[in-house]
Amino acid sequence: MKEIRKIGFILTLILIFSGCEELPDPAGLRGVAVVPAITDVDPGIFDSNDLTNTFVQFVINTPEGTHPDKITVLGSYQDNYERVVLAEATTFPSTVRIKASEIAQKIGLSLNEIVNGDIFTFELLTKANNLSTYSTAALIVPVACAYDVNRATGSYHSVSADWNSEGNITISADPDNKYKVYVTGLEEIEGLVEDLGPLVMYINPATYAVTVPEKAIASDGWGYGSVSYSGTGVYSSCDGSYVMYFEISLSDLGSQGTYTFTLTRNP
Repeated sequence: MKEIRKIGFILTLILIFSGCEELPDPAGLRGVAVVPAITDVDPGIFDSNDLTNTFVQFVINTPEGTHPDKITVLGSYQDNYERVVLAEATTFPSTVRIKASEIAQKIGLSLNEIVNGDIFTFELLTKANNLSTYSTAALIVPVACAYDVNRATGSYHSVSADWNSEGNITISADPDNKYKVYVTGLEEIEGLVEDLGPLVMYINPATYAVTVPEKAIASDGWGYGSVSYSGTGVYSSCDGSYVMYFEISLSDLGSQGTYTFTLTRNP
């Protein structure tokens, strides 16, 4: 459980888009700093099974009407903040692709030192109006396994200590979208008839974050109306497990709170 939570935490991408950290500029402050954004991240992980060829890709955007002289992409490993130069862009929007082998070489790492759970950080250094600034748009890139739909589906064991629920469920993939999966059996564990299911979950292909739009999956929940689930979570691409935070609601009583569910593949 502790390891799953750790993987869930590190598989989260952090994109922050407000303000900037000023660096000393011998020319003094002139004009207004340009605050760029990192968008369209895909893929957003380094594949631990193919570190020689794996890459991340994203787009650097600048606010409309701004024309920075140059934006430099800097990279760091873990919490060392080496900030090695990885790429430079002078026209925007600009698509950037960075290989794991490239950043490892520049930092001085061998590929066999990099393991699942490691984190790389990409930052943007912007030069505009004689002002150099670090943007707070930072991209956190974890090392993880590539997505395999067969690993993300099948027979699972669901456990929720705080909802007092445990039993087997099934996860299947949409035939047209491998990142859209269906969960059946959550209410059958409770002894209810799951006549409105399945529950639909969406896996973000770049970050493996999971979102669950609210959906009623059983029409009768212990006499208090329909039972609905919604929430968020994270998919662990290396072992196929999920850590989900489901908000459970009864139509007659409203929300019953948010509960942690761990979904692990059955042998």
